[in-house]
Amino acid sequence: MNDTVVLFQGDSVTDCCRSRENTDDLGPGYPMMIASAFSSKYPEERVKFINRGISGNRTRDLVTRWQKDCLDIKPDLVSILIGINDTWRRFDSNDPTSVESFEANYRDILSRTRENTDALIVLMEPFVLQYPEDRLAWREDLDPKIQVVRKLALEFETALIPLDGIFAQACCRREPQFWAADGVHPTQFGHALIARTWLDTVEELGLL
Repeated sequence: MNDTVVLFQGDSVTDCCRSRENTDDLGPGYPMMIASAFSSKYPEERVKFINRGISGNRTRDLVTRWQKDCLDIKPDLVSILIGINDTWRRFDSNDPTSVESFEANYRDILSRTRENTDALIVLMEPFVLQYPEDRLAWREDLDPKIQVVRKLALEFETALIPLDGIFAQACCRREPQFWAADGVHPTQFGHALIARTWLDTVEELGLL
């Protein structure tokens, strides 16, 4: 497994204020937590973890930068968490992304990954928590996009981490703002939940 490259892709949830000047910086969120936990458990494996999440990105942004920020990196495993901004921009900027466009964009990056790399792929559902109350209205837009991610995971035979359901379950144990203060951006505890779930899934499936 030496020299294995794991690439995290997505929006601000993945980005988590990582440094743009230091390309090795993973930020303080779930990519760093995953890399730290895995590397401390398996230091002999020498896996390289890379974060290329960019705050504010939608699926169409990943299409634009996929060559440079994924294919050129030649990852052995690529983990993708994208979609909440495809919903959010409808509500804060009147700039919606249709379900059809969302699927076409997502399908584009998955097809190019399959055609140009041998990378294993992990898809994570976009998610929103039921706090503040206005987030409940987002369900009409987000839920069909979550179904697209599930459909594509099946079609492309990827791993799937059902984060929306996982966070819903977690909110039955502790209030939503404990996991994500604005319903979207995880707290340190929310990031830890993502990281733990990701590692459990990847190890269970033997992807790392």
